[in-house]
Amino acid sequence: MPIQWRKYLWDEPRLATPQEFEQLEHQWGVTLPEDYKRVAAAHQGMTPEPGVFDVGRGTNVISVLLTVSGDAGQDDYSAKGAFEVLKPHVPEGIYPFAETPGGEFVCFDYRESQRRPRIVLVTVEMDIHPIANSFSDFLTALQQPPLPSP
Repeated sequence: MPIQWRKYLWDEPRLATPQEFEQLEHQWGVTLPEDYKRVAAAHQGMTPEPGVFDVGRGTNVISVLLTVSGDAGQDDYSAKGAFEVLKPHVPEGIYPFAETPGGEFVCFDYRESQRRPRIVLVTVEMDIHPIANSFSDFLTALQQPPLPSP
C-alpha cells in the first residue's frame, strides 16, 4: 500500500533544502540515507498513512516525521531538537527522524555501519529496540492499524 502523507504541523507542505540536510549531516557527522532525504525533503512535519510499525514487542505508530528545516514555532518537532534530548541518554550514533504519540523516537542507528544505518525505536525509558535494516525497509513495512474485534 502506498504511503499517503497527511498534514500535521502545517497546513501546507514545507520543503527542506539540500543545504538544510547538509547542515544536519555536518552537525551530526553522518551521511543521511538518500531515500530518507527524498522523503523528508517533501514530507517533513507530516504524518504517514499507514503509519503503524512492528517493534517486536508489539506495534507503535509514527505521529510525525521530524523537521529538518528550522522553524521557531515548531522546535519541539525538529530532528536537531530531538537529538539534543536523546544525546545524553543514548549511545553515540543514534539520530532521530520521527516521533511517536507517546514521545518515543524512531532513529537511525549508525553504530554498526556508517553507510547503511539500521532503524531503531528509542523508548521514553531510553531502551533501544530494532525495527528495520534500512529506511526503505522501514517505510515498506508500515501498515494500517488492526481493525477492532467485533
